[in-house]
Formats: sequence, structure tokens, C-alpha cells
Amino acid sequence: MKTVLITGVAGFIGRYIARYFSQQNWKVIGTDNSQPENAPLADLATYQRLQLPDSEFSNLLKTHRPNALIHCAGRTSVSLSVSEPSADFYSNTLLTFQILDALRLNAPDCKFIFLSSAAVYGNPSQLPIAETHSTNPISPYGFHKLQSEQLCLEFAKIYNQPTASIRIFSAYGAGLRRQVMWDICQKAISQKSLTLQGTGNESRDFIHALDIAKALNIICDRAPMQGEVYNLGSGQEVQINELANMLLNAMDFSITPQFNGITAIGNPINWRSDISKLNSLGFEPSISINQGIKTFTNWCMAELIG
Repeated sequence: MKTVLITGVAGFIGRYIARYFSQQNWKVIGTDNSQPENAPLADLATYQRLQLPDSEFSNLLKTHRPNALIHCAGRTSVSLSVSEPSADFYSNTLLTFQILDALRLNAPDCKFIFLSSAAVYGNPSQLPIAETHSTNPISPYGFHKLQSEQLCLEFAKIYNQPTASIRIFSAYGAGLRRQVMWDICQKAISQKSLTLQGTGNESRDFIHALDIAKALNIICDRAPMQGEVYNLGSGQEVQINELANMLLNAMDFSITPQFNGITAIGNPINWRSDISKLNSLGFEPSISINQGIKTFTNWCMAELIG
């Protein structure tokens, strides 16, 4: 049985990864700074509560000798990275270095998969965005993700540590209590009205968290792990005004979305991924945006209405 260690396992994406890898007969070890009752214990062979960095992390590596480590821990807010760049740097770039160095010393053959972000591209000059597109972050979060990718490449080239970075576009799914889909549902349910930032013409490429977990499993099995990067999206572009109407229709709400015309610092305008590189490894998204929205709105209404 192969063993995977997931940092940030109690987070939104970490939980999906733990469940999927457990279903694929991996032994799943998880760590997070959350209380055990907030971790997906049913999918874990072992859970250790740690506030990384922690010297106990090296002992965790020595004890379990994981075949793969999926690094989900770190800050995920673009707006907070703008207002608190130091905290974002320490929890993203510096923490990534510390984990890579711990692997170098204690588990040099362990595959390291870093969850990066399409934020490294900033506002792309063309769509769809391939991995060869120039990187031009417009937020501290994007810069720190790019710096972490460079660390993965450094450890692959200098120390032969098997690494890969995954540039995730707009992740969503039941359990996500932030970002645009949650914002739309929460406002529609609680306020019976909907005003969002921007013009509504902004677009994103939404990828369901279950498809993220499936892609990571494929990467663990088939990727060369030489410090390379992969886009992870659906390859489809959805405008925010279209998304809002899809969510409202799924909830059977007769609300007309309004937009304030203000674009927050650090937020890109349009995204659509080229996922042909990941396709070449055998990955295809399995959850359509319509299917994903249906399950997401059902979950939101159960959470917010009961």
C-alpha cells in the first residue's frame, strides 16, 4: 500500500484529496493545525495536529516514509495577501521551503506535489493560458506561489527531489465557504438581493475539487516529477454574470444580479486554462459546471436554510 502525506488536510481541498486517495487504497496521513474533530478522520490512517513549521514534522516523515506528499497548507486569500504580505510569505513561500528541506533530509525519494495557483499568470495576454505563458503576478499571493514553484524546481535540479507544481484555476465544490460561488449563494439566501464586485464580464475557469483530487492521483502515478508545472482547470471560461444566473436558477431565485464596477486589487480579469499537458497524462475533468453547481447550491441551501 502506498502512503501519501497531506499537509492542510482539514482544509477544503485537503479533505477532498484525503477522501479520494483513501478510496484509491492509499494509506493517508494528514497534518493540520485544526483540532482532530475538524479533520477528515474517517479517511485518515493517522492525523497529527501541527502548526507548521514544527520539528515534529521530520519525525512524521521518518515514521511513515510517505511515497508522496501533497502540500495543501498555506494561506489562500488574495485580498489578505495584499493587506498582510508578510504573513502570506511565511505561510506560503517559507513554509514550502521548510517542507522541501525536511524531505531532502528525511525522505529524499518522496514525491512532492505543490498546490500552486493560476494567480502566477496575473492578467494573461491571451486565452487559453498554457504553461508556457509568461508569469506576471498581480498580488503578493501570486508572487509567493511563483516563488514556491521556483523552490520546487530548485530542489528537483539540485537535490534530485521529485517535485511538480499544479497551477489550480478556480476551485469549487460543496464545503467551500468563501469565494464567488459561496458569496453569491449567501447573499441571495440571506439578503434576497445580489450585488457583486466588478462588471460581471470577468471570467473564471472553474474546476471541481473532486477533479483536482483525481488529477493529483494521476500526477503521482504518471508525471516525471522533475520540477515541472501543470495547469489544472476545466478548460472552459465562465463569465461571472453567467455564473450568478446559473446559481440563482439552480436555487429557483428570481433575482437580478447587480455589479458595482469595482475590481479588487490582485484580481485578474479573465481566465481560461489550456490543460492539454495534463490531458497527455490521462486526465479529463469529470464534473461539468452544471452538475457541480447543482450539488453546490443544494449544499449551500442545506447549510444556510436547513
